[in-house]
Parts: sequence; C-alpha cells; structure tokens
Amino acid sequence: MSIEQLQPATQQQASVYLPYVQGTKRNFLPYAISLYQKGVLEGQRKIEASEHIPFVASWNVATLPSDLTRCRIQFDGKADLSYELMMASFELINFLIELMENYKRHRVTDFSQGFYRKLLRIDD
Repeated sequence: MSIEQLQPATQQQASVYLPYVQGTKRNFLPYAISLYQKGVLEGQRKIEASEHIPFVASWNVATLPSDLTRCRIQFDGKADLSYELMMASFELINFLIELMENYKRHRVTDFSQGFYRKLLRIDD
C-alpha cells in the first residue's frame, strides 16, 4: 500500500495523540496513525550519489501514546543489515509524520535523519 492510499484515522483516534504533536504536523496526524496501525512500511533509504537502499520497517502497534513500541528495520533484505529500537509510540508517530512530510516534498518513502540517529544510537 502506498502513502497516497492511506485512509485517515478517526478524529477520536487522533485526539489521543494531539498533545504529542505540534503545529502543522497535526495535519498529517490522522494519516500517520493509519500508517502506524498497519505495523509495516516499505521504503528506500536515500543515499547521495548512489542508488537508494530498499528497507522494510515493522513495529508492534501499541494502544496508548506512552506505550513502548519495538521497531525493526531491515535494509536490502539482508539479516546482517537489521536494526531494532524501542520508543514510545508517540515518538514513532512523529517520525511517521516526518516521513510523510518528506514523501510529500521528494516522493521518496524514507525516514528522517533524526530517526536514523536514534536507530543507530548516535546521540546516546
């Protein structure tokens, strides 16, 4: 399923996450929740001056914004290029909003630099 085919989550579902999402990002919230509820996403990591690397990200769907979500991402279908991280579900929702904003601008399904910094524990 592509991002364009997503149906927005209900206003009731979105209202639970409103305190965690600021400003214009709220416009993407119902769609980010819908994507989150799917539990899986296929995309491509954009690499400058090289071909994009395909990935599959998957996560468990939590009930509450503060519940922990385990997110796994595998690049290029290779087990040795698999990564995993835990975060509150509202954090993943925010990363999915950034992904949607990026998709709208560049037509590439890819996470933000912030997501990859967290995934690779660069700021820890």
